[in-house]
Amino acid sequence: MLNILTYGDPSLPKLLIAHGLFGSARNWGVIAKRLSDTYHVITPDMRNHGASPWHDTQSYFDMADDLAELLDEPAYVVGHSMGGKAAIVLALKHPHLIRKLVVADIAPVGYSHSQTQHINAMRAVDLQAVERRSQAGETLDPDVRDFLLQSLDVKEKRWTLNLDVLEAEMPKIIGFPDVTGAFDGPTLFLSGADSDYVAPDHRPVIKSLFPKARFAKLPDAGHWLHAQKPREFEATLRAFCV
Repeated sequence: MLNILTYGDPSLPKLLIAHGLFGSARNWGVIAKRLSDTYHVITPDMRNHGASPWHDTQSYFDMADDLAELLDEPAYVVGHSMGGKAAIVLALKHPHLIRKLVVADIAPVGYSHSQTQHINAMRAVDLQAVERRSQAGETLDPDVRDFLLQSLDVKEKRWTLNLDVLEAEMPKIIGFPDVTGAFDGPTLFLSGADSDYVAPDHRPVIKSLFPKARFAKLPDAGHWLHAQKPREFEATLRAFCV
């Protein structure tokens, strides 16, 4: 079972948020707390991330089943990037668990941008010499440094990421599995206007899997739209998940 953080009264409608690669449940804390006035928000650490169990695989079928274990009734489901693909497969495999689906800045297609350079950079950090996070960040990509450092346990001198498995499974993570069926419930593909992750030529495959899919963009936001425009992201969820 995945490690989870929860917010709000359990009697409220459930809203599950699945984070992306190298992320954790804590990344969504601010938005989750704000949404907890209306929803019982569940934010899991995905497998091989955070405090969740480590496994030998990182397939989307496995991640979708992990998320399904957290739901005993239909819920609003939000997924970003890797978590968005996991949420897509969840909706296709377990449609009865989804009230409405929001997929943040990702499409059900394969991509060519491997993220192994960040794994190599994290491995290169001399953890035994690190006394504070800022020291570890000196060799990390400045664009994602603060984000990656959230997965560093300075006290235990370890990354809370299963780097070996994430590297081995990177082709699956940046790819997308062969899936069948369709989810005919309300679905929103929400993208950053400055991001190229969801392109116009992705729409036919999206519509084949999600006939009722709608598309929206957040202005002045890239792939990390929820971090760059948190209030706008929150407002969009509130308007859609009713």
